[in-house]
Amino acid sequence: MENKRFWLLTGGVALSTLGIYAQKVNEKPNIIYIMCDDMGYGDLGCYGQKYIRTPHLDRMASEGMLFTQAYAGSPVSAPSRASFMTGQHSGHCEVRGNKEYWRNAPKVAYGENQEFSLVGQHPYDPEHVVLPEIMKDYGYTTGMFGKWAGGYEGSVSTPDKRGIDEYYGYICQFQAHLYYPNFLNRYSRSAGDTAVTRVILEENIKYPMYGKDYFKRPQYSADMIHQEALKWLDAQDGKQPFFGIFTYTLPHAELAQPEDSILEGYKQKFFVDKTWGGQEGSRYNPSVHTHAQFAGMITRLDHYVGEVLAKLKEKGLDENTIVIFTSDNGPHEEGGADPTFFGRDGKLRGLKRQCYEGGIRVPFIVRWPGKVVAGSVSDHQCAFYDLMPTFCELAGVKDYVKKYRNKKKKETDYFDGISFVPTLLGRDNQVKHDFLYWEFNETDQIGVRMGDWKMVVKKGKPFLYNLATDIHEDNDVAAGHPDIVAQMKEIIRAQHTPNPYFFVTLPDFD
Repeated sequence: MENKRFWLLTGGVALSTLGIYAQKVNEKPNIIYIMCDDMGYGDLGCYGQKYIRTPHLDRMASEGMLFTQAYAGSPVSAPSRASFMTGQHSGHCEVRGNKEYWRNAPKVAYGENQEFSLVGQHPYDPEHVVLPEIMKDYGYTTGMFGKWAGGYEGSVSTPDKRGIDEYYGYICQFQAHLYYPNFLNRYSRSAGDTAVTRVILEENIKYPMYGKDYFKRPQYSADMIHQEALKWLDAQDGKQPFFGIFTYTLPHAELAQPEDSILEGYKQKFFVDKTWGGQEGSRYNPSVHTHAQFAGMITRLDHYVGEVLAKLKEKGLDENTIVIFTSDNGPHEEGGADPTFFGRDGKLRGLKRQCYEGGIRVPFIVRWPGKVVAGSVSDHQCAFYDLMPTFCELAGVKDYVKKYRNKKKKETDYFDGISFVPTLLGRDNQVKHDFLYWEFNETDQIGVRMGDWKMVVKKGKPFLYNLATDIHEDNDVAAGHPDIVAQMKEIIRAQHTPNPYFFVTLPDFD
């Protein structure tokens, strides 16, 4: 009946001509997972933002499901991405912080610029499966474009070794602090690459990395990464399901972008604007028009999402593709960013690097035409480690834990997620978490959410909040609820596993 309807609407044009046939070749849904960088819960119009234009993401929410209680895997980049990739919370995952491997590496020259010879972060455990590997096993072609942050160059965990067919972006999140870098990284199975390589940006290295001449660099990484993602998407014909991971670096600092109509429009809007003069030892260059720059970066990102959705429609793949948009953690104040001005935390307490709601509660939108009810809103509590079981269910993976648990580490190879496919499809059999869990070594914090109760442990001291009445986490009620405190401490005792690279102070256990 559906095919007949399209035939009539198109005046008898062949379905294959319109790309509709592509949807019928495989029954498994295509998956596009878009994770931006450091976007706060309140940075989008559909989440209440008043100053920044986000028409495409607002429309995506109106055509899909908007989550109000979705959480990142961590309050910072690398461990949050690790939680998504591994299906583990940060009490179990190998990667629990932004451990860097470039600090003592020798320098190499790109033009007059000195750069590190080795870049990247702590690698994922090679004995624990990651999502692209599962999707490859079940017939998907895989592409990743943007930030990796799951291992340093040449380590046991780089895209070429972890189930990615095509990759373009930043292996290292530290490198991603600059939008006009000296190089990006690439791995292309189709091009015959055997490992991740560096792609030197020849036009950029003609100019210095710092100072006003830096802005003469013409190769803007965010646009380049997005164009590679679109090129990969354009190559999909629907005969094989695809899994795309688009980890765009916008709107993370630095505050820099091309001087085009997007930025000029915001310069006029924020005629009286702030200037950030830089900071000694900072990776970021000074920035003028900081409010205009930040707003422009989010609108630019919104434009990218619009182009992804348009490409899916153009290819006739729209109805058989589920698209998810989210952020890796809460907003930052680095490089001149001003979350207070934009009300970016959506009236939540805390920023990036904190286990308060503002550091971990993130925008989360799901669009799947004909499956997810348009304009729906869900208060289901989920976290990034729920994406592995969700995508496994969509891909038809049966009992993924039993199939993929490492046999040598069976008792310690944890999987912590719960599929939220029932929520997406409007079913009434959604299994809920008893609790959600986070820990972060750099600020020595632990977070636990149990229903409406939220505990934040700072340097071993627990603070308790009731989110039902205190969403901003202002009133510590631990003294009045010793039973709840004791129960949540036991969750911490059970969920924390020691890790030699990432230490947190546990609360006293009575």
